[in-house]
Amino acid sequence: MLDRASAYRIGLVSVVGLGVGGVAALAAIAFVDAVLWLNEALLVSAYARAQYDAHPRLLNAATVLVPALGGLVVGLIVRRWVRERRGLGPPDAILIAQTRQPPPTLKSGLASTTAALVSLGTGSSVGQYGPLVYLGTIIGAAVGPLERHVADLRAIAVACGVASAIATAFNAPIAGLVFAHEVILRHYSLRAFAPVAVAAATGHVVANVVFERPALFRVAFEGVRFGHEFLLFALLGVLCAGLAAGFMALILLAGRAAPRTRVPPWLRPAAAGLVLGLVALELPEVLGIGKETLRFATIEGAFTMPELAVLVTAKLTLTALCVGFGFVGGVFSPALLIGILFGALFGMGVAEALPAAQSGVVPYAICGMMAVTSPVIGAPLTTILIVFELTRNYDLTIAAMVAVVFSNLVAYRLFGRSLFDVQLRGRSFDLSLGRDKAILGLRRVSDFRSGDFIALGADERVETLVRRLKTSGRAEALVTDRDGRYRGLVRLQDVLDEPGTTRLADLARADGVTFDERTTLWEAMTQLRDFIGEAAPLIGSDGRLLGVVPEGAVIGGYMEAVHDLRREENAGA
Repeated sequence: MLDRASAYRIGLVSVVGLGVGGVAALAAIAFVDAVLWLNEALLVSAYARAQYDAHPRLLNAATVLVPALGGLVVGLIVRRWVRERRGLGPPDAILIAQTRQPPPTLKSGLASTTAALVSLGTGSSVGQYGPLVYLGTIIGAAVGPLERHVADLRAIAVACGVASAIATAFNAPIAGLVFAHEVILRHYSLRAFAPVAVAAATGHVVANVVFERPALFRVAFEGVRFGHEFLLFALLGVLCAGLAAGFMALILLAGRAAPRTRVPPWLRPAAAGLVLGLVALELPEVLGIGKETLRFATIEGAFTMPELAVLVTAKLTLTALCVGFGFVGGVFSPALLIGILFGALFGMGVAEALPAAQSGVVPYAICGMMAVTSPVIGAPLTTILIVFELTRNYDLTIAAMVAVVFSNLVAYRLFGRSLFDVQLRGRSFDLSLGRDKAILGLRRVSDFRSGDFIALGADERVETLVRRLKTSGRAEALVTDRDGRYRGLVRLQDVLDEPGTTRLADLARADGVTFDERTTLWEAMTQLRDFIGEAAPLIGSDGRLLGVVPEGAVIGGYMEAVHDLRREENAGA
């Protein structure tokens, strides 16, 4: 029998899924259409550029100046209105969903989204799906105050916004649903699954039924005709793993190199935009997210092998430059483009090098697209489902699955689970060993500080120590100097045979377990494996004794955190 409280929770999360899904879908459509409008108005898109073939000077000037000026606007927006001084994206969405830390302010979120709109609209080599993920996060986080009625509602609402945004952008509701669980929530509890499914379905209805949005791309493919090609798909997956790992490493390298330049932070996007524009004079395909190039890559004869090789290299390098130097955007779209071009290149190379028959360039292009993208975003199931939902082709989905599996296996060893996880690890949130360690790594043992302890001066005598310990019923005391700095610990059993006039400074032992203000709950549990005593001293950065942390409090905090995680992961209604 369904009780009133359960019925209320089910109703509330369903309404949240429907409401957040609908608003996120409309916001995603508005964002994408605004980018397309800017691309047309600023001569970034291939169609708009074709209209000005008769005006080469104007076209060349726009090619160089638009990305550079766009970068200048982006740098000023981030400097003035984004508190974090960087673009917000999927790593921030993951952090919001995984922790109870306050999210970035609404002002920062909207400013970052505006900067992403300018970045994409002016042709920078970044992706639109990262900003869409954070746009869905902003909308989902807005219902956070309702969390007092349903546990973990903020994380669920964020996942709803993300699922709807992805479902709307790709016309792929199942992929949107799985992406939210696979990348953002990292679990599949029924309490979260139901509203996220509602949100993804709502996004699909808004995009497909209300606005009749076209699919990202369409391909004509009859099927994989030769069994030996699956070995080639696996080989392509391994090669794409190396390409994806290199792509992610180059992005991180550009991000580390940017501060070492003499260019001010607010001017770096403009510098990257200028380089991009100069390259685009010869290779206009590197501008923007490259939807036209994405479609042409599956057409036989659209590109030669040297053209594909040059485009892959240029897109990879310029995306790393744009992201590392401060343009606001994602890496999903560039990874799709790099992968599909590399897959087409591989397919054409196989056709020339091997005498065996093959099924054309299409399966290799699609396999390459997903085999590069999957390790970059850490979502193998999502990428496989995107192929199926976009193509409705079972053979093509199986081929992509083979490439994605091998790509993820190799890329994980070369780089890690995803670019997002590595970026989060740089912010001291490490998901590589599981959610438990990551969450416990954020909690500080200083939250469990106690003032219930005995502290004596270093110049005091053993007789004073014995008297104080007997009176309090304790077995140990902490020793400090005249300035309150920690000198060590003395146990009753260690002084029983000592003369009563012995100074405590001569007996204090400072080699035991101590914590500081930065010690996390995870680190504390590790240190307490060999701990013997009542409580561990908590020492400030200046060496002063701040208090003690009882062993029972650390264990209790650990059990509470693990219990919260298990409840969230296994919650029903």
